[in-house]
Amino acid sequence: MIQRFGVSIDAELLKKFDKYIEKKGYITRSEAIRDLIRDALIQDSIAQEDVDVFGTITVIFDHDVRGITEKITHIQHHYVDEIRAAVHVHVDEKNCLEVVIVHGKARTIKEIADRIMSLRGVKNVKFQLTKVEV
Repeated sequence: MIQRFGVSIDAELLKKFDKYIEKKGYITRSEAIRDLIRDALIQDSIAQEDVDVFGTITVIFDHDVRGITEKITHIQHHYVDEIRAAVHVHVDEKNCLEVVIVHGKARTIKEIADRIMSLRGVKNVKFQLTKVEV
């Protein structure tokens, strides 16, 4: 059942929101507001460390650092139940990008990202988590 409600908003903020809506390709403000609310609720629930999540861990690393590839692979093998797939890309002569697709408890996924991030030779780690809302 669809419910309607009113929102009071500053004119300047509404102008910025309308530009955002146009840039993203939304047809109506309602669609954009629904997506923003849905995303905020998902992100809030992911903050609970025992919730089941899906996501990606994206890693940029210097493959010339001794043993880095093996260390990343070793971490992935340690979390075999959470890791669904990994894609390895050669960025240039020195750098590699690896995207790891994960599923498991939020606390465990954060742990994987932290362990990889702490390795010597890793230049950047970003992880994005989401979950299926029922």
